[in-house]
Amino acid sequence: MNICPRCAEPAALGQEYCLDCGFRLEAPGFVTTRPASGWVLRTAAAGVVALVGAAAAVAATGGSRGDPELITATGGFATAPASSTLPSPGDTGSSTISEWPQGEDGWTVALASLPQSGGRRVALAQARTARVRGLPQVGVLDSSRYASLHPGYWIVFTGIYSSEAEATSAIEAARAFARTAAVRRVVS
Repeated sequence: MNICPRCAEPAALGQEYCLDCGFRLEAPGFVTTRPASGWVLRTAAAGVVALVGAAAAVAATGGSRGDPELITATGGFATAPASSTLPSPGDTGSSTISEWPQGEDGWTVALASLPQSGGRRVALAQARTARVRGLPQVGVLDSSRYASLHPGYWIVFTGIYSSEAEATSAIEAARAFARTAAVRRVVS
């Protein structure tokens, strides 16, 4: 017979738990210390990794520089540069860049969406290349001016259509130029 060290109740030989208080009893030949379970080790390792990551982030940013000023960039409408790169409306050459009809809603095929931070010249160059390759009504839109488009991009487009079905029928030719060409709704 053994006695429970917590409540002093008698316990049978080989009994693992006290029947009164539930205390785990030491059995002869068994080790009473439990090895650390897997979740404890994983939690400790994750904590160490988090501390090392935080220290690396502080070191990479140079810590606090004492500069409390927060600078926030705000968007707005990008304006087209005043240049003679766009041909006049009467020019019917193969490199004519179309303009989206002002105040008109419709559908088009977007050949590319280029960030405005890269400049309009890149978009115009891509539009001219598409025009030379034979795509109809190629132009460049400022996405910030249209409610249906995500602002901050130059959209190189081909075609001005009144329905989604018309635009979809022209997408195969556009994908010969740009594999990622997609039909887009343009709403003023």
